[in-house]
Amino acid sequence: MIDSFKHKGLRHKLVQTLVSKGITSEAVLEAMGKVPRHLFMDSGFLEHAYQDKAFPIAANQTISQPYTVAFQTELLDVSLGQKVLEIGTGSGYQTAVLCLLGAEVYSIERQLELFKKTNLFLPKIGYVAKRLIFGDGYKGLKEEAPFDRILVTAGAPFVPKPLLAQLKVGGRLVIPVGETEQIMTLFVRTGAKTFEKQELGQFKFVPMLEDKS
Repeated sequence: MIDSFKHKGLRHKLVQTLVSKGITSEAVLEAMGKVPRHLFMDSGFLEHAYQDKAFPIAANQTISQPYTVAFQTELLDVSLGQKVLEIGTGSGYQTAVLCLLGAEVYSIERQLELFKKTNLFLPKIGYVAKRLIFGDGYKGLKEEAPFDRILVTAGAPFVPKPLLAQLKVGGRLVIPVGETEQIMTLFVRTGAKTFEKQELGQFKFVPMLEDKS
């Protein structure tokens, strides 16, 4: 679990890359500069940990490209103490960034292998989510709703209605919507039944899995 001066230097370069690509939130850049991404990847990929690229992890999933993590997090606009639901814990890298921003993070993972691994790993390196859940992200987490923010980190073929329903008025949902490629979409809840929607460019994510049992 080494985080060396070299790793810190590589993170500093990564942050500079994020700035050059248009990320402006100081809080997001600071968090990205602190989270040791190399610890979230298999050892065989360590030399690639601070490149701005996605890489494979267990269960045929990926750790997202740092720019994508930064872009989604900036869109989410998290404030200290806000209740955030993350759909797709994955490696826990995005979860760690949200924790550093001071969010109360509830995170759902559909892959049991990843859930077990991340549930043990995150606290070991100092990132404590409010709750990690093995379950179906399409259903959200009704018993803990409403949420100030909801973030989906996998490609959703459609926007699940329970996620919109579990958002507070004034809350923000960030979700990549589409089949093979996704459009990053921001929903802001403006009333009991009203939402503002913005589409913010094309991305490519692994698919959001549904519990079909």
